[in-house]
Amino acid sequence: MKLKSFLYCFIVFLSLGYNHASAQTNMENVIQIDGIAMTADSLRAVPYAVVSVKNKNRGIEAAYTGVFSVVCFKGDTLEFSCEGFRSKQYIVPKDIKGQYFSVIQLMVQDTFYLPETIIRPLPSKEGFSYAFLHWRIPNDQYELARRNTDAYFLKALAYTMPIDGQVAQARLMQKQANEAVYYGQQPPMNIFNPLAWGQFFEAWKRGDFRTKSNPYINDGNNY
Repeated sequence: MKLKSFLYCFIVFLSLGYNHASAQTNMENVIQIDGIAMTADSLRAVPYAVVSVKNKNRGIEAAYTGVFSVVCFKGDTLEFSCEGFRSKQYIVPKDIKGQYFSVIQLMVQDTFYLPETIIRPLPSKEGFSYAFLHWRIPNDQYELARRNTDAYFLKALAYTMPIDGQVAQARLMQKQANEAVYYGQQPPMNIFNPLAWGQFFEAWKRGDFRTKSNPYINDGNNY
């Protein structure tokens, strides 16, 4: 009975020691890779490059400056990919000492070969005439920008827009300032202003108040 207990305790002790050694070995294999992804020809940063650990379903996205930091195990394979660049792989060496390592990954731009496009003329002269008269070609970005920044359009839009708080406050302050000039007394009226009466008589003599005929209305005298 004592022998069985001793064997049981010995097996438990060995298993605990093995697990501790295995955990310590795994922690020693963990490494943090800090680096930057750059172009191979001009040494410029590759923005938002994806750095993933192969067959581990883990990864990160580099910053706009190409800088990245990823945690993996020694011996893992890092895959670098980005739109417009060829994918690259980097195998983390197993004999690295320590838990930190720096990498500069150079990436080569990829060339896209688009399928050919054949431009054919219209089948006949009549077809061209019909297309020229009836086809509605959408405006490009330049034409849309030109219409949106047209001076007459902006002026008409300004008349329809309500005033903002700053303009309303300025008008209110101006009105209060004008009223404060005649505070405590009756403001003058132009009906008792001799200069206003003089301007009225001059305009009357010139015929400014006569009814002018509308050239766009046929009153029977225009043919």
